[in-house]
Amino acid sequence: MPVLPGAEPFRHEGGEVGVLLCHGFTGSPQSLRPWAEYLAGHGLTVSLPLPLLPGHGTRWQDMQVTGWQDWYAEVDRELRGLLERCARVFVFGLSMGGALALRLAAKHGDAVSGLVLVNPANKVHGLAAHALPVVRHLVPTTKGLVSDIALEGVAEVGYDRVPLHAAHSVRTFFRLVDGDLPQVTQPLLLLHSPQDHVVPPADSARILSRVSSTDVREVLLEQSYHVATLDHDAKRIFDESLEFIGRLAPSEKDQGGKKGSTSGG
Repeated sequence: MPVLPGAEPFRHEGGEVGVLLCHGFTGSPQSLRPWAEYLAGHGLTVSLPLPLLPGHGTRWQDMQVTGWQDWYAEVDRELRGLLERCARVFVFGLSMGGALALRLAAKHGDAVSGLVLVNPANKVHGLAAHALPVVRHLVPTTKGLVSDIALEGVAEVGYDRVPLHAAHSVRTFFRLVDGDLPQVTQPLLLLHSPQDHVVPPADSARILSRVSSTDVREVLLEQSYHVATLDHDAKRIFDESLEFIGRLAPSEKDQGGKKGSTSGG
């Protein structure tokens, strides 16, 4: 299937520090593209999963036949590739991408140098979550989650419907990741929006309370909604994340010369 315009993946070959960016459920690399380009501009090696997370960025019907194992396998494969090329690798994630990042950190240990999470998701909330095991066999989709953005004129590229088989898989995955959280020991920068209409602040609080990381910084994104990487606080996210990398990998910060970037679908 052709990729939605603007949802193309992105890769930049830079210096010895790599960053893997994981986008959210029903979203696409477009939500993280400005962040990826910012990091690439500072000489970092950057990857937005190539290809897209399976089932994303084309049409919702493609996602209906995928699950968390497919999405996690893709980011795990991409992380392993970065670890072969880079001396240090950081994992960044938005929403469900934050949950993917947390599982990578739990499973790969010290190979992951640090985590930056933006409005990370930890649970499917509400009565609908308990109905998913049955309802998914009766109704294929529900209304979409994309474009929760305060900044006028900005839209997120993603699906306007949520495939319920995939949503059920997300619910299972979040439970699994919640059990993984005590295994997360890496430095953690967590940025979240008090006004988020997709993921409540309780998810960030839960993550912060359960990880074993001792180097933790929490930042509130007061001017943004869920897709904060495309919202008013985007520049703050970008700057804070670069400073985070610079503190943990000071010799490689702002590595200068670019080796080139590619994008495609």
